[in-house]
Amino acid sequence: MIDRSKLPNSFEFVVTAGARARQLLNGSTPRVDVADHKKTTIAQKEVITRAVEKVEADTVATEE
Repeated sequence: MIDRSKLPNSFEFVVTAGARARQLLNGSTPRVDVADHKKTTIAQKEVITRAVEKVEADTVATEE
Protein backbone atom coordinates (compact mmCIF):
# COMPACT_ATOMS: atom_id res chain seq x y z
CA MET A 1 0.00 0.00 0.00
CA ILE A 2 1.32 3.41 -0.97
CA ASP A 3 1.00 6.32 1.49
CA ARG A 4 -0.65 8.98 -0.66
CA SER A 5 -0.75 11.56 2.14
CA LYS A 6 2.77 12.72 1.25
CA LEU A 7 2.01 13.22 -2.45
CA PRO A 8 1.38 16.69 -3.84
CA ASN A 9 -1.72 15.50 -5.72
CA SER A 10 -3.20 12.15 -4.73
CA PHE A 11 -5.92 12.33 -7.42
CA GLU A 12 -3.28 12.67 -10.13
CA PHE A 13 -1.39 9.73 -8.61
CA VAL A 14 -4.48 7.50 -8.69
CA VAL A 15 -5.37 8.43 -12.27
CA THR A 16 -1.79 7.95 -13.51
CA ALA A 17 -1.32 4.64 -11.68
CA GLY A 18 -4.67 3.40 -12.97
CA ALA A 19 -3.76 4.21 -16.55
CA ARG A 20 -0.38 2.52 -16.14
CA ALA A 21 -2.00 -0.57 -14.56
CA ARG A 22 -4.22 -0.89 -17.65
CA GLN A 23 -1.11 -0.71 -19.85
CA LEU A 24 0.58 -3.43 -17.78
CA LEU A 25 -2.50 -5.63 -17.98
CA ASN A 26 -2.41 -5.21 -21.76
CA GLY A 27 1.18 -6.47 -21.93
CA SER A 28 3.47 -3.47 -21.36
CA THR A 29 6.88 -4.22 -19.86
CA PRO A 30 7.26 -3.17 -16.20
CA ARG A 31 9.92 -0.53 -15.49
CA VAL A 32 10.56 -1.54 -11.86
CA ASP A 33 11.35 -4.79 -10.03
CA VAL A 34 8.25 -6.93 -10.31
CA ALA A 35 8.84 -9.63 -7.63
CA ASP A 36 5.46 -11.27 -6.90
CA HIS A 37 3.35 -8.11 -6.99
CA LYS A 38 0.07 -7.48 -8.75
CA LYS A 39 -0.03 -5.18 -11.77
CA THR A 40 -1.74 -2.44 -9.76
CA THR A 41 1.04 -2.43 -7.16
CA ILE A 42 3.69 -2.40 -9.88
CA ALA A 43 1.97 0.59 -11.49
CA GLN A 44 1.91 2.44 -8.16
CA LYS A 45 5.63 1.78 -7.64
CA GLU A 46 6.38 3.04 -11.14
CA VAL A 47 4.54 6.30 -10.49
CA ILE A 48 6.11 6.81 -7.04
CA THR A 49 9.65 6.21 -8.38
CA ARG A 50 8.92 8.37 -11.43
CA ALA A 51 9.64 5.47 -13.78
CA VAL A 52 6.50 6.69 -15.58
CA GLU A 53 4.86 10.10 -15.63
CA LYS A 54 1.53 11.44 -16.72
CA VAL A 55 1.17 12.69 -20.26
CA GLU A 56 -0.86 15.79 -20.85
CA ALA A 57 -3.54 15.37 -23.48
CA ASP A 58 -3.10 17.60 -26.50
CA THR A 59 -5.83 20.15 -26.70
CA VAL A 60 -7.24 20.80 -30.11
CA ALA A 61 -7.98 24.41 -30.91
CA THR A 62 -11.18 24.89 -32.82
CA GLU A 63 -11.48 27.58 -35.44
CA GLU A 64 -14.68 29.54 -35.60
